[in-house]
Amino acid sequence: MKAKSPAFPYLVWMAVFIIVPLGLVVYFAVTTETGEFTLDNITHVSQYVSVIISSIWLAALATVICLVVSYPISFVISRAGFSRQKTMLMLVMLPMWMNFLLRTYAWMTLLENNGLINKFFGLFGIGPFDMINTQGAVVLGMVYNYLPFMILPLYSVMTKIDGKVIEAAQDLGANTFHVFSKVVLPLSVPGISTGITMVFVPAVSTFIISRMLGGGGNLLIGDLIELQFLGGSYNPHLGAAMSLVLMVIILLCMSIMNSFDSEQEEAMIL
Repeated sequence: MKAKSPAFPYLVWMAVFIIVPLGLVVYFAVTTETGEFTLDNITHVSQYVSVIISSIWLAALATVICLVVSYPISFVISRAGFSRQKTMLMLVMLPMWMNFLLRTYAWMTLLENNGLINKFFGLFGIGPFDMINTQGAVVLGMVYNYLPFMILPLYSVMTKIDGKVIEAAQDLGANTFHVFSKVVLPLSVPGISTGITMVFVPAVSTFIISRMLGGGGNLLIGDLIELQFLGGSYNPHLGAAMSLVLMVIILLCMSIMNSFDSEQEEAMIL
């Protein structure tokens, strides 16, 4: 009797939890309530182009902010001693031990008109500022919740950069800027690519953050999808079409990042 492949459990898992759900999404996206084939659901998604563009814009902005903030933090952690690295990584991961909703509720308490931040400014006769229910609050929530997903890939790549390579560049006359642009940055591109993917994908599809910090006035594509399945305007076929369009957008973004990463690796080899 022929033995089963070691990958058989993974293939079963992939079929049950990936292929079947995706098949259901595609089926509902191209059918009516009676099961007839139609493309009307997908064409109706064009009515929400502004929401899709807003979702991509806010997710891209949050991703860029995460990258700018995470890069120096990851470099400092990677250059620290082993014991300090463990401590710093624990501090980075510490907020992740708390429930996602609870962390977002905490920011609601901080940003609301009678929140702690406005009360602090009130001590100096400043404010109150309208910080809650704004796009800025949504981006802040994305950055706070997804920042570790940018730090960890960057750290894992930077910690593999041999310090002797940096010292060699300095010995050859490279200044700080050239060491960064010619040595550190090219070697950290895989971490940048992975971090961007890990932050952008959940940010563009989020709905909890936009609902709690955006106040319902800053709808994202994730909010619209949730409304089609759980809201008063129940329409799983339109929701599936939105999910399909969002999946295509995410796959395109990931393919662009992968192609950029491949080109960078080829350039390094040459």
